[in-house]
Parts: sequence; C-alpha cells; structure tokens
Amino acid sequence: MMHRPYVMWPHEALRTKAAPVTEITDETRAIWDEMIVAMDTMPGVGLAAPQLGIGLALAVVDASEGRGQAVRMANPEVLHASVEPRVHEEGSPNLPGVWAKVSRPRAVTVRFLNEQGVQEDRDFVGLWATSVQHQIDHLAGKLFFDHLTKMKRDMLIKKARKLNRG
Repeated sequence: MMHRPYVMWPHEALRTKAAPVTEITDETRAIWDEMIVAMDTMPGVGLAAPQLGIGLALAVVDASEGRGQAVRMANPEVLHASVEPRVHEEGSPNLPGVWAKVSRPRAVTVRFLNEQGVQEDRDFVGLWATSVQHQIDHLAGKLFFDHLTKMKRDMLIKKARKLNRG
C-alpha cells in the first residue's frame, strides 16, 4: 500500500488545528491504515494526519520493538501527565534531516476514540508517551521545535532549509 506524501514545513496544514472526528467510519480506518504505512516507511514511532495534509484529529503510535502494535487514536487528549520528565531526540519527516532534544512528561494518560469508536483512556510511558505527545502537538498545529528556545528553533529551521535545498 502506498501513502500520500508528507507535507513539508512550512505547509499550512502543519500549523492548522485538526478538526475533531465525530465518528469512526471505514474512511477513518482507511486513513489510519495509510498513516501506519507512512509511519513504518519512515521508519518512525508515530504519525498525525496533518503530516500527510489530512486535517483530521487522527494519530497512530507504535513504539513496540517488533512493530505491529499500532494504537489508532481519534481526538487524543492528555488527561494527566507525570511530573517526571523524559528527554528524547525528536524529528519529523515534515522537516527532514534535523533533530532536537525535547523534554516531555515521562508518562501520560490519554483519552481518545479507538478504532471501534469507543472512548478509551490509556496510560503511555517512555517512548510511547513521548510519541503520543508529539502527535497531539501536531494535531494542535505545533511541531517539536516549538518546544525549543527561539534561537535554537531558528538555527534548526535554517539548517533544515539548507539540507533540503538540493
């Protein structure tokens, strides 16, 4: 299965808040399937629909070692976050070639609609928690570099533009 191309920074889809999903349909499931292919192709541990130019609040996360454990989420929101931080080097296919260390809560409880259309609350820890928070940021129109100081963010974007010019 192919997937649509990633939209590249500074595409407006990456800065636009994603629309809530009102019900889980076969079309929703097909988008999730496409997103999993895109995530696995990177390879990455998560993907949000806006990264493919789809303005819906859909995300997938799979930080399992063997893959194939993707959690499909619609309208994910953090209900609770741990005080203990976790620092992880993050990147994005929307701004290829650059990464930055970002500190996020080590564990989160997230509420979302699952693939059956049922509201679910689930705890995520470690890389799973980092990835789900990264995807929720995408759904709000934020990218990982928004967690950096202005100077670091500007340097990162400048480096990415230089790398992706030619």
